[in-house]
Amino acid sequence: MSTRRPSISPESHVPLYTQIKDVLRTGILDGRYPPMSRMPSESELMTMFDVSRITIRQALGDLQKEGLIFKVHGKGSFVSQPKTFQNVTSLQGFAEAMSESGHEIINRVVQLRFVPAPAEVAAQLGLAEGSGVAEIHRVRLLNRSPVSYEVTFLPEALGKRLKRTELATRDIFLMLENDCAVPLGHADLAIDAIAAAPDIADALDVKKGAPLLRIERLTHDADGEPVDFEYLYFRGDTFQYRLRIDRERSAAGAPRVIRNRQKQSKNN
Repeated sequence: MSTRRPSISPESHVPLYTQIKDVLRTGILDGRYPPMSRMPSESELMTMFDVSRITIRQALGDLQKEGLIFKVHGKGSFVSQPKTFQNVTSLQGFAEAMSESGHEIINRVVQLRFVPAPAEVAAQLGLAEGSGVAEIHRVRLLNRSPVSYEVTFLPEALGKRLKRTELATRDIFLMLENDCAVPLGHADLAIDAIAAAPDIADALDVKKGAPLLRIERLTHDADGEPVDFEYLYFRGDTFQYRLRIDRERSAAGAPRVIRNRQKQSKNN
């Protein structure tokens, strides 16, 4: 970073620690402070901005809350590794989305078996309870590091058309469309957070009980029939799902207004 003192203004209505935080955040986001690099020490930042230690600590504390830096006792503050993210405004498989961003995806097939459908799976896929389904477990590795554990259920007839060797290299979505001639239409997602069970923790190289992002995804074909039900478990420290939502508007084009319908009593 330049030795020229960064521009902050004591006369601004914006607190000094916020101005400093914004300067440092810009340095992190534009690459002047690369991921995993050590940030300047508190003393160095005090000199750089000509402010007190408490002001620097407030700025660094806010950056830590935002997840941009982390602290190592006795060594200082370091820039966090940015999380990979998938935009969920369109229906894509994990490898399909990540490959577009230049990431390497490897699939580790843990299990492929045919079982009677559990009650919830049968209900989601519109099958009679106990009907045969394919159950597929895979670990998805992003740039050689495990990032998600996927449990996929398919109707037995579709599952029998998938090959284990192909599951190690391809997205199931692409296999359904290209190999099974099933055009996909839309998916319903439910997202929550859970603690990692021992087997999933081992597969993702995290501690038992570590927080995971869990997504239940039910994918339908172009005719609206359910064809694929999945539990997706993502490491919360390495991955984000992102989506855009728009404000619902009235027929006239203005934002919908919730009106207070409570009647006020009239003065006598």
